[in-house]
Amino acid sequence: MNNPENPSNNFIRNIVEDDLASGKNGQRVVTRFPPEPNGYLHIGHAKSICLNFGIAAQYNGTCNLRFDDTNPGKESDEYAQAIKEDVQWLGFEWNELKHASDYFDELYDYARELIKKGKAYVDSSSAEEVREMRGTLTEPGIESPHRNRSVEQNLDLFERMKNGEFEEGAHILRAKIDMASGNINMRDPTLYRIRKVTHMRTGDDWSIYPMYDYTHCVSDAMENITHSLCTLEFEDHRPLYDWVLDELQTPAHPQQIEFARLSLEYTMLSKRQLIKLVEEKQVSGWDDPRMPTITGMRRRGYTPAALRDFCERIGITKNDAWIEMAVLETCIRDDLNEKSPRRMAVLDPIKVVITDLPEDHNETLSFANHPQNESFGRRPVAFTQQIMIDRDDFSEDPPPKYQRLVPGGEVRLRGSYVIKCEEVIKDEQGNVIELRCSHDANTLGKKPEGRKVKGVIHWVSATEGVKAEVRLYDRLFTIANPLSADSLESVINKDSCITMSSCFVEAALADAQPEEQFQFERLGYFVADRRDHKSGAPVFNRTVTLRDTWAK
Repeated sequence: MNNPENPSNNFIRNIVEDDLASGKNGQRVVTRFPPEPNGYLHIGHAKSICLNFGIAAQYNGTCNLRFDDTNPGKESDEYAQAIKEDVQWLGFEWNELKHASDYFDELYDYARELIKKGKAYVDSSSAEEVREMRGTLTEPGIESPHRNRSVEQNLDLFERMKNGEFEEGAHILRAKIDMASGNINMRDPTLYRIRKVTHMRTGDDWSIYPMYDYTHCVSDAMENITHSLCTLEFEDHRPLYDWVLDELQTPAHPQQIEFARLSLEYTMLSKRQLIKLVEEKQVSGWDDPRMPTITGMRRRGYTPAALRDFCERIGITKNDAWIEMAVLETCIRDDLNEKSPRRMAVLDPIKVVITDLPEDHNETLSFANHPQNESFGRRPVAFTQQIMIDRDDFSEDPPPKYQRLVPGGEVRLRGSYVIKCEEVIKDEQGNVIELRCSHDANTLGKKPEGRKVKGVIHWVSATEGVKAEVRLYDRLFTIANPLSADSLESVINKDSCITMSSCFVEAALADAQPEEQFQFERLGYFVADRRDHKSGAPVFNRTVTLRDTWAK
């Protein structure tokens, strides 16, 4: 596996290194991450963030964060603030914070320049007419009847569009390129449209807004970007990117380079579909720990280091491919195994009374906080007459090779004594509610004499432990590609969030802070919920199990 601190080569790094060796761009490397503030970032964006900021850092360059805020009806400051927080949480800092709206005046002036050169015109066709004239992959387009308006007419109409004289849809500004081009993106693409919507930064100053394909390349040029990195769906847009910059003869001409976007099994990264999940309340919000959003993954307990490691492991290629969820889960396990102190927690408790101990027995045992790292220190754990064990660790009718507690059988309590089940107490419905056991006082830190006890189970003091809520999160969908299903609702995993409200955790967890992470022994990695966890009412989210159990 690749170390994110020592990134492996990929074709983009090779391009950058060749450019540096040839002296291109004055041996500068300037990249940018340009999200639209119309939703929360997801793990696919994390790949782009790590690439753009990582390339800049590796080659002593800079990376800007630029908001593509050209569609005011769907954008908000809430999303912009969340994006900034996500980028910084991932461990990156931008050189300059920019907005496409910073360049609205320049973009308008550049558009007028295209009109004066006869390279753009105002089209008064309806949206449906424009679509019909566009043609198909096998048939050329048809020129608009407004294509040959004079420069003076176009300048006048464009200015009046800017001044708000027309209703939405009345006119658009189009580039004049080639309606017979084999690349549909070059068939007189739209550069501006009328939108009478209040913008989150410029208010009602503008009644027209530039399209992404026009805005993006000009913004890159104005920021002296050297390498404009984007995903493969923009490959067919590159000729338009270059056409605009060539026609305007901008001082800088960045190089657009495309790479494969992230496709992760058992999830989806369509912003439209993620919004649908939130709006239909299939999830609790953008930060639901089952969501592939960065804020959701953070709340679930994923770490910046694990996400950076994941992005480095999957690499940068030109070919689309599905990434197994196991790769992502391995990254977080590897990170948390090293960083997480160990604790004991009982999720589905059965009370155990150790009958040969007095009721007020309270013995302090010493436990290592991390079995492989002494620097984590040790903690006291109270061993009392009444303890809790997990219901799964007892069976009246055990399956083959069962090595936990059974009637008349023995098991070792983790870090404590060997106990033997002497009696099973049930309620009127036949449910086991209590176990009465004896203990071998000579087995603290020792093997019992004359017999073998194979099983070891975890436990929590029933009187000194802390009650907690634990949420067991799993994959949101039941199939690898949920978008292939007839409906998303039909493939949502109904067990993707199981809330255990009667859990017991050891006393050392009473003072856990939100977002503090632990390994619950034998159960997995857990994090104190960043929103709901409170002192006296702890809430822990399962980040990932100790091993991949999905296939089972």
